[in-house]
Amino acid sequence: MNEIINKLIYLWESSLNPLFIILIGIVSGLFFKKYIFSKIKSLTKNTSWKGDDIAINSINSVLVFWFFLGSLSIAIKNSILSETYALLASNIVSAFLVISISFTLSRIIIGLLDLWSSSNSSVPSTGIFKGLVNFSIFSLAIIYILQSFNVSIAPLITALGVGGLAVSLAMKDTLSDLFGGINLLLSQTMKEGDYIELDNGYQGYIQNIGWRFTTLKERSNNIISIPNSVLSGSISKNYTKEDASFRVPIQIGVAYDSDLSHVEKITLEVAKEIHAKLECVDKSYDPTIRFREFGDSSINFFIYFQGKAFGDHNEILNEFIKRLHVRYQEENIEIPFPIRTLIHRNEIKN
Repeated sequence: MNEIINKLIYLWESSLNPLFIILIGIVSGLFFKKYIFSKIKSLTKNTSWKGDDIAINSINSVLVFWFFLGSLSIAIKNSILSETYALLASNIVSAFLVISISFTLSRIIIGLLDLWSSSNSSVPSTGIFKGLVNFSIFSLAIIYILQSFNVSIAPLITALGVGGLAVSLAMKDTLSDLFGGINLLLSQTMKEGDYIELDNGYQGYIQNIGWRFTTLKERSNNIISIPNSVLSGSISKNYTKEDASFRVPIQIGVAYDSDLSHVEKITLEVAKEIHAKLECVDKSYDPTIRFREFGDSSINFFIYFQGKAFGDHNEILNEFIKRLHVRYQEENIEIPFPIRTLIHRNEIKN
């Protein structure tokens, strides 16, 4: 009986020390996070560069967990576990540490990629690049974990080599879409936020270029998913590639007996009113008028505005046509109806 009691006391004392180490590690982590790391966090908020904020916030979420893993690793070394079980437990702790570091590193890199792309249009921040970043980081993490458990990756590589052909055939469309998306990003013909129009009639704002599909958002808020392979092989028109502003031409026709100098004066007056009133009009570009042709029943000309972004032409057209119609009536400027002269065959015979 005394032997059993002594053994229980020994087990209690031997387990108390590792538990105490773990408790000390957690308390140390909480203390470090609240009183030391918080000071570092406040210092980074005062800097102009936002990259340090991304890194600090990413580390802040796992800081106590890292202290816990560190104390757990020390506790395992001071435990009564056999060498085999202690090594297994240490490898498990190491695996959790590698996974947490991978998540943190992924958040930092993707955050920096988003930050960089916001100030540098040549660096795309899309779903496909974020996916490649995550794939690379976690692939390396898994390989490291397997090697720490003495799992050979050679059979895995051999298996992948043998089944590579079958997989590539089965995933032909998926791989085609993947490389199509990479081609779109590297060629920089379009990026997120651009307004594009395809030769099949689809048009909208690019929301995301993903692994397989690129999503377009129409002006009616409908979402269109287009395979990357189809998109990369399509003829497309990008309205916002270099400059989001674009010319808004409005065609007008007046009667042949109109005073064209007076027509030009009145039309430009209305155009300048629109130019000054509407925020969607590019203020750096003054409206211009160009007489174009002698039409069937009118002298036709164009008035040109410059919109700030695609879609602004709707508001410009609406406001300009209403005001011009009223002003033409006040100035007795005629916008003629199409005139056709019909000759009947019987009239020719007579």
